[in-house]
Amino acid sequence: MLHQKYYQDYGLAISGLVMHHKVDPLEYNREVDDALPLDGLITPNPELRQLLEAIDTSKVKLWLFTNAHITHGQRVVRLLEIDDLFEGITFCDYRKMPFICKPHREITDDFFIGKSLVDILADDSYLNCRHAQARGWITAHLLESDIPEPEEKAAQYQIRDLKSLRSIFPQFFKTSIAIDVEL
Repeated sequence: MLHQKYYQDYGLAISGLVMHHKVDPLEYNREVDDALPLDGLITPNPELRQLLEAIDTSKVKLWLFTNAHITHGQRVVRLLEIDDLFEGITFCDYRKMPFICKPHREITDDFFIGKSLVDILADDSYLNCRHAQARGWITAHLLESDIPEPEEKAAQYQIRDLKSLRSIFPQFFKTSIAIDVEL
């Protein structure tokens, strides 16, 4: 399938569509990502909010890192009602050609290098985790429940839900808040 090939080759299917088929990325974003009827599909997630609020932001900077264009990324976190918890967002800027997305080194080097003592990535993409791990990031690969474990792990940690981050990184969570939720 072309979508999967471009996703594997470039980290984002739209990259291949732009490169090989001259698709306008902003028009694609407007007609596809921003046109998706997400209002009924993505709903507030109190458990996710509680988990994120339990992170000690004096130790960790919460930053959204997405391969979506900014409008789509902002829309999703707004629908989840967690948009106010992030200090900022790094996104795939469809206005700049060629655009850079995860897992390419340039997107991480431009923003993250030298701005934190430790870079930690939790991602559901095997490719993104693999590349971040190779660059020395601490990585947690989030596997959806219906995805089998890969033969070769993509990351130092493999998790089935985000609440596992609390046991992997207890030093980054407030100790006085207990989290016992299903995500």
